[in-house]
Amino acid sequence: MTPVHFAFSTTFLLGLTGLAFHRTHLLSALLCLEAMMLSLFIALSIWALQLDSTNFSASPMLLLAFSACEASAGLALLVATSRTHGSDRLQSLNLLQC
Repeated sequence: MTPVHFAFSTTFLLGLTGLAFHRTHLLSALLCLEAMMLSLFIALSIWALQLDSTNFSASPMLLLAFSACEASAGLALLVATSRTHGSDRLQSLNLLQC
């Protein structure tokens, strides 16, 4: 495993462990998801450059577009949650209360 692949794998796994174990605030969960998507984008971009193929050149941009949509939906949920519940703590959210 090259150092570049190790760095991107480590970045993705750190985001995954942050999402799995540090779920106190909604904002921290969204940041972990964004870090995972960014590491996937960079890894997919480097993979497309290493293959020297034009077939895979559009896939990193498609992933980046989906990541931007995910970020905007997450921020909209964060604003709606903080307005209705008063904070973004995941412990205070109860789906049965809605």
